[in-house]
This record gives sequence, structure tokens and C-alpha cells, in this order.
Amino acid sequence: MRLQMQAIHFDADPKLLNFIQQKLDKLDTFYDRITSGEVFLKLKKGDNAKTQTKLLEVKLYVPGGTMFVREEGTTFEEATDLAIDTLKMQVKKFKDKRTNARAPKVADELAAETLTVITEETED
Repeated sequence: MRLQMQAIHFDADPKLLNFIQQKLDKLDTFYDRITSGEVFLKLKKGDNAKTQTKLLEVKLYVPGGTMFVREEGTTFEEATDLAIDTLKMQVKKFKDKRTNARAPKVADELAAETLTVITEETED
């Protein structure tokens, strides 16, 4: 999967970018048709001037749709883990919808073929 990562208003550490890349690459085990994605890393000011919440936004592109998740955490690693959990559910749900939408058609075709074979055998 090809990912484009953008850190907004700061320079992200290459270790952080590699961490995010590795986590998102694991989504290919659930659905291998993810074509590309975008990751946005942002710093969000908290209540105090000293605290900053880390915001991670991920958009994945698949044939027939897109998936989007936005998560906040005290660290980008925490936000990444939360986003991955949410994306796993979205990917599984998307894949189930795609396969279940096709399943009745395949079952109907198989039933029609079976009926044709049975009628041909009885005619002989």
C-alpha cells in the first residue's frame, strides 16, 4: 500500500513515520485491495499551554469507497494504535459487505447449474 504522510506544522521523526507505516501495512492481511492512503499528523493545543494532544487522521482508498478515521492521544503511537483498531473494524465490515453482496448471486447461479444438470440427467 502506498502511503502519503504529512506532519502539519512540525517535523515528524522518521521512527514515528516508520511505526505508522508498519502498523498500516498490517491492514493488508485483512483486505489486500487497499490501494493507497493519506496520514495527517497534527498537534492540538490542550487546556494548558504545556499540554498538546496528538491528532492522527487516516484516509484509506479502496475500490468502491474510502475509509476515514480520526483519533487523538497523548502520543502519536497511542493515537495510531486507536486508529488501527478502528480501521480493522471498518476494513472487516467493508470486506464482509463486498463478499456478502456477491454471495447470493453465486449461490443462485450454482443452484441454477445444479437444476440444469439434474433436469438433463432425468431427460436421458
